[in-house]
Formats: sequence, structure tokens, C-alpha cells
Amino acid sequence: MGFREISSLRQWLSRWLALQTFVALGVVCLVVYWATNMNLSYRQQALLEQKREVIEHLADEFASKGDLSALEHKLNDFFYGKSEFSLRLVINQKISVYGEPAVAATDANRIQTTFSLPAPSRPDRRMTAELFLDTTPDVRLRVMLAWTLFACAVIGAIVVSVIANVLVRRALLPLHEVARQAALISPDRIGERLKETGLAQEIKPLVLQFNALLQRLERAYVQMEGFNADVAHELRTPLATLIGETEFALAAHRSPVDLRDVLGSNLEELQRMTAIVNDMLFLSQADRGARARAEHVESLRAITTEVLEYHEAEALDAMVNLTVLGDQAGDVDRSLYQRAISNLVSNAIRYSKPNSSVTVSLSRANDGKIHVTVHNLGEQIEPQHLPRLFYRFYRSDSARASDANHHGLGLAIVAAIARMHGGTPLVRSDSSGTTIGFSIAADFDPSN
Repeated sequence: MGFREISSLRQWLSRWLALQTFVALGVVCLVVYWATNMNLSYRQQALLEQKREVIEHLADEFASKGDLSALEHKLNDFFYGKSEFSLRLVINQKISVYGEPAVAATDANRIQTTFSLPAPSRPDRRMTAELFLDTTPDVRLRVMLAWTLFACAVIGAIVVSVIANVLVRRALLPLHEVARQAALISPDRIGERLKETGLAQEIKPLVLQFNALLQRLERAYVQMEGFNADVAHELRTPLATLIGETEFALAAHRSPVDLRDVLGSNLEELQRMTAIVNDMLFLSQADRGARARAEHVESLRAITTEVLEYHEAEALDAMVNLTVLGDQAGDVDRSLYQRAISNLVSNAIRYSKPNSSVTVSLSRANDGKIHVTVHNLGEQIEPQHLPRLFYRFYRSDSARASDANHHGLGLAIVAAIARMHGGTPLVRSDSSGTTIGFSIAADFDPSN
């Protein structure tokens, strides 16, 4: 079948089993026919040889007596009732036929052997003898055997095809049951799973993988529902502010200064909404499999230092010291790398204790990946929150949720940038502080 599409597995298996059975039985039938044919040929030659020996014995016996008529009489008696044999003797230019004349007269369906015999009364002279055997019965037997074997092969193939069709149909019944269960799963019943017990060994991996897919879909569906709610919540606040301030400005006559203040406030809210939309578009592109346009960078420390210089004022206000440890060379997208570092450093400064340090570490793991981590000393994050820190709009406590200047997409963007570089996000939090970062593939290929 090759790459051709299979419309029916049952019919395909039935046809192929029938074909294989026909070929196998055909080979067996050919062997049987060949063996039978060889046996018949051997038997024919043996019969000719046997009759030849008898005729030579009679000729030797009557040659010494010199009685030709007695020899002819004996040969007539010998061939009487043997319709499949015929003997032709040439004596003094005279042809004599013994047995069935038709066998000697026709060239079809016969075998023969030629030999010489001593002539009666003239032992010094020889007679030419031709002994014929009619093989018509054997030919008929061969034809009948061939048709019988062919019919057996065809009938055997048909029987196997029918049995295979029935067995395959029964074997596929569990698949029909799986399909029935899958048809009952709908968006409002996404928590349901296919039955995993009582399945054939060949079908169970399919069901397990399908249930795992449903698990991932359910998780993504729940996240999407939460994401939609978070987006609505994040956009509702600036929209409400815009509407309220605009209504307030229109409620009475305002001075140009008041209108400028209203427009300035509205611009801030619009910029916040634009930032949210831009971040959502970036995450959407990452979800669709966008890859980073990487270039080789000899010193990631230099790029990291540039980002830290940008956050020096923020760190000074928070009384936090910024440091960089280590250096690595790798293939990264400069702008995306800077964005990830900026998000991590800004997040670390915001939740660091005064008079503490925020440390950016660049190291290489045993698997060859580059680890970029940011460590700060702040409140320990509970273990149940760690896996969700990179979810969109996720905040681990109410204090963080009340921060109006940040909308909860920073770490989600870090995770997306890590995936775009063939890496993964990293997080750890204990009494010594919190470490958040990401990894970069050792030999990152954007085209793969």
C-alpha cells in the first residue's frame, strides 16, 4: 500500500491476508504439482523400461529358435489388453504393429523408446523396435490436479479472507467503544476521561495518550478561562478610569489646566493598556512557536551590565545593590535577552528587603545549557505557588495583586523567551532567598 490512504483497515487486512494465503497455498500447490508430475514421469519411464526388458527377453528366446511367427504370436499375446502400449517392429522393410495401433500412429501425449532386437533365424541381423506409451491418462490427471489445486488455493484464500474480516471486526470493537466514549466528551464535560481498564495491549497506549492529551487540554482550557478573566480584569480598571475621568471632565466647564491633567491621566491608562496588549501579542507569538533570532554573543555579562545600569535608579530608591557573577558566551537574541533580564531584575528589586543585594548569575550546567538566574533576599514564596509564577496574570499574594503599575505578565514573558531560546524557566525559593531565571540551549538553532 505504501503511502496510499487506507479507507478501511478491516478490508485492507482481509485483502492482504487473502493475497498472502493465496500466494502461500499457490506455492504449496506448485510443489505438490511438481512432485506429482515428477512421479508420473518416473513411473512412465519405469513402465517403458520394464516392458522393454520383457520384449528383449522374448526376442532373445525366439531368436535362437528362428521362429518369427511364434515371436509375433507371443508379442500379440503380451500386448493384449494393454491399450496404453504399442510396439512397432521393422523386419526386412516390413512394419508390424503390436498393441494399440492408435498409440503408435499419433505424436500427441505419448513417450517412446527405440532399441534393436535380434532377428529370428538371422541372429547376425537386428530388428528396429519402437515402444510407445500413451500418456493421455496422466495428462488428464495433471490437468485435473492443476485445477483442483488452483481451486483449493482460491477457496482457501476466500475462507481466510472471510475469517479475517470477522476476526478483525471483533478486534476493532474496542476501538468503536473508544470512539463512542470520545464522542460523549464535550467542552462542558472536559474533565471526563476514556476508560483505561479492560483494553487490549495494542489499544491501551492510544487511550493513555488520548487521556493525557485531554489532561493537557483541560489544563490549557482552565488557564485560558483564567487568562480571559484576568485580561478582562486588567483592562476593566484602566477603561473604568478613562470613562470616569472623561465623564468628570465633561460634567462641567474645565480649565485648560484641568483638561490637560485629565488627558495626561488618560494617556497613562492608555499606555498601560497598550503595554498589556503588546505583552499579550508577544505571548501569543511565542505560543505559536516563534523562535528567537539569535546571534552569537561572546559576553552575556556585558549585556547584563547594560540592563543593570538601566535599573540603577530603581535599585537606589529601593536601597538594593545590583551585582553580576560569572560570564558566558552563547547564541541569544539581544533584545529578548535584555527584556528577560529587565523583567527579572525589576521583579527582584520590587520584592527585595532594603539594604540587600540582587545578584544576576551566569553559569553553565552539566547538560551544557546556560543558566541565567536572579537572586534576591525577600519573603519566601510558598512551594505551591512556585510552579504557577510563570502563569499569565498570576500573583502569589494580595500585596502583589494590588500593584497597579505591573500587570502580572513579566515572568510569563521570561518563560516565553526561555522557550524561544530552547530553554526552560527556573525558580527556587527558601529561607536564603528567591532565585528566578531561565536556561538557554547550549547550541541553539533558531531554525530547529
